[in-house]
Amino acid sequence: MVEVTVTPQSSLADRPVQIQVRGLSPSQLVTLRASLMDEQGECFQARAFFRADGAGEVDPGHHAALGGSYAGVWPMGLLWFLQPDTLFRRLVKRDVAGSPFLIRLEVFDGLRLVTTPQDEPLATCEAERWYVGPGVQRVPIREGRVRGALFLPP
Repeated sequence: MVEVTVTPQSSLADRPVQIQVRGLSPSQLVTLRASLMDEQGECFQARAFFRADGAGEVDPGHHAALGGSYAGVWPMGLLWFLQPDTLFRRLVKRDVAGSPFLIRLEVFDGLRLVTTPQDEPLATCEAERWYVGPGVQRVPIREGRVRGALFLPP
């Protein structure tokens, strides 16, 4: 049975995570896709093509992506290379303290440049990427023409 995992499943956005796929056939070609929906409902996604090792595993931190949104060994490539489905959109998190970005990771058999809703992934998982740690207090700043926010640790 194919399984994709993200460790840790919930983390701050600037912290590294480890993505692993297990249960593949040795040398199997797969597509890993990361996607998220921003607060305005815009979809961002990245994909990378991998060949499983002899144990039937893929680890973007150790195995080179053969193509897709990037090529080479990039442990966080699926998160760093997220691109909008609509041109000229930017990934911006407005509600930094209230909710995380939910990133969906999917593994597809073979090389998939485009996936349709009918394409069934071999495995899926979700990861949370928070922008503010637990207990951090956000204090709005308004002084003259200066506007901003001060984030105080617990």
